Amino acid sequence: MSKREHATTRRQVLAGAGALAGGLSLPTLATPAHAQVQANPAALAIAIQKVVGGAKINDGKVKLEVPPLSENGNAVALTVTVESPMTAKDHVKSIHVFAEKNLQPNVISAKLGPRAGLPMVQTRIRLADTQDLIAIAELSDGTFWRATGNVIITLGACLEDG
Repeated sequence: MSKREHATTRRQVLAGAGALAGGLSLPTLATPAHAQVQANPAALAIAIQKVVGGAKINDGKVKLEVPPLSENGNAVALTVTVESPMTAKDHVKSIHVFAEKNLQPNVISAKLGPRAGLPMVQTRIRLADTQDLIAIAELSDGTFWRATGNVIITLGACLEDG
């Protein structure tokens, strides 16, 4: 085999490897944004139903604090507090926060017990867009309570279009 034939074969192998590697990423690149999982009211309802089952959700006892305007959806501060004495008989079992427009609507779930001290969760979450939030608390008596809030996001997070 001459040097010229060897160089051509090497180029062909490298070109073939490059084409194969490029071809493997095509399905990801070719998937249109609308074909990806979309946030929708049905997804929110399903996420809430997974937490509460068929139980009634009452308004009250829960306070959701979020800023009315957030410049960046990557770190939106929120605080959820629940009216509860946090005793062995009467305490908060869990706190959940849902975001209506996030691809994964259940953005946080926290388990609590009587020894938690304060019936409160404080954190930062990512939000895709301006949207309503729902905080739901489950109490030790099996009841569920909620509060809602709205945040205007000027630069969204959680976007997966590229």
